Amino acid sequence: MPVHAAPPGILQYAIPIAIFLAVFALRARRLTRLRPLKVEQLWIVPALYTAVVAVIFYRSPPTLAGWGIAVAALLVGAALGWQRGKTMQIHVDPETHELRQRASLWALAFIVALIAIKSVAQAEGAALHFNLAVLIDTFAALSLGVFAAQRLEMYLRANRLLAEARA
Repeated sequence: MPVHAAPPGILQYAIPIAIFLAVFALRARRLTRLRPLKVEQLWIVPALYTAVVAVIFYRSPPTLAGWGIAVAALLVGAALGWQRGKTMQIHVDPETHELRQRASLWALAFIVALIAIKSVAQAEGAALHFNLAVLIDTFAALSLGVFAAQRLEMYLRANRLLAEARA
């Protein structure tokens, strides 16, 4: 007699949601604190993620249409990342000129929304007849645009605020 796997139950969805809510609650609490902003290190995440995206594209090169979609996703990601960067609060200590940042809950909610959209698209992609390789390339390029533009906006704004404080 063949053994069949049990149909997905509510626990399949409840456990990841519970874990996500716990992590979100812990992270949201930390967002209310000012943290040092090291402008000279803002390039690190985009550089590392650029390497990851390059490996993704190298291992499975997109088609011509896939490249077009990836470029469009990169541009959309850059626009979204710029807006996300603007939601980050940057403070300059008037005496020491130390830069400090505080992320906003909107910035965290923004990333959560992107992850949710990606998760749904990957889970339901086959049913909706999405090409999974194009989907992965699209979200990789979108994420790269978000990370790079967010940090570029923060870098430019932090340097401007620092110059104003020193003047």
